[in-house]
Amino acid sequence: MIVLGIETSCDETSAAVLVDGRRVLSNVVASQDAIHAPYGGVVPELASRRHLEVIVPVLERALEEAGVKLADLDGIVVTRGPGLIGSLLVGCSLAKALAWAHGKPLVGVNHLEGHIYAAFLEDDPPEHPFLALVVSGGHTALYHARAPLRYALVGETRDDAAGEAFDKVAKLLGLGFPGGPIIQRIAERGDPRAVAFPLAQMTDGTRDFSFSGIKTAVSYYVKRHGPLSDQQVADIAASFQAAVVKMLVRKTVRAALDLAVKRVVLTGGVAANGPLRQTLRAECEAHGIRLHIPSPRLCTDNAAMVAAAGTVRLAAGERAPLGMSAVPDLALA
Repeated sequence: MIVLGIETSCDETSAAVLVDGRRVLSNVVASQDAIHAPYGGVVPELASRRHLEVIVPVLERALEEAGVKLADLDGIVVTRGPGLIGSLLVGCSLAKALAWAHGKPLVGVNHLEGHIYAAFLEDDPPEHPFLALVVSGGHTALYHARAPLRYALVGETRDDAAGEAFDKVAKLLGLGFPGGPIIQRIAERGDPRAVAFPLAQMTDGTRDFSFSGIKTAVSYYVKRHGPLSDQQVADIAASFQAAVVKMLVRKTVRAALDLAVKRVVLTGGVAANGPLRQTLRAECEAHGIRLHIPSPRLCTDNAAMVAAAGTVRLAAGERAPLGMSAVPDLALA
């Protein structure tokens, strides 16, 4: 089965061609980092306009690299949500137009399910059941994947996503955008024990996350101690990163043990963070849990992961009507 995937949920424009949901023939991604960097975050209107400008060239390049034509496709898959509504509409409109013009089956995929299926593009894909930590700029959530296409929400962020907190702290420290890679780089020469930032504790016993408190703590610290030296910035970055990693790892491992799950998937843009990958791997090994992490290029938004998830749905007989709408708050479970 040859499937075209289209991803435009936020600020990456991507198209990919997959065979049988596993073999990637092409995976083209056009980043908008340079456009949004002056603002310290994604500007929705600018994002959707840029998608309009590059979506067709990205699609054409993906088909060319894969060596296939639209007529060769067995299906078209597109991210339906969640995400920025203007961005989502660009991808959905193109996918529906192509499906109608070429008579191809269409499926709309949840962006978070796409992130989970990024792990299935590696040589050692996870087996169900497993626990998935999806951690990105817009989302931080734990899902119990009991069986293919069956998910239960185990925990989620109550405020900022982890990636959003990275971006905001990077802005507070004057480091630029996107915050995740910059903070990781600066933190390498800092002391992660220099500042004791607080970790949110849920008094109701849920497995939810919260990152607004640590972001506020960083803001207060910067105001009290500014202007900051380069070493102070590095120490703050390292301490902030260590606190976020600790929270993510602690809750994920505890949830896996509570659910008696022996496999964990770490995915999403923040899953490219080195200390998070290393710390979670060590903790999983200590508890006899097998960890699956996509390569960094598959952690960030891309159409290959969307095509992988959509292939499973196409094979199950799922079809979307041409009247399918984008849903900015689409839930996975």
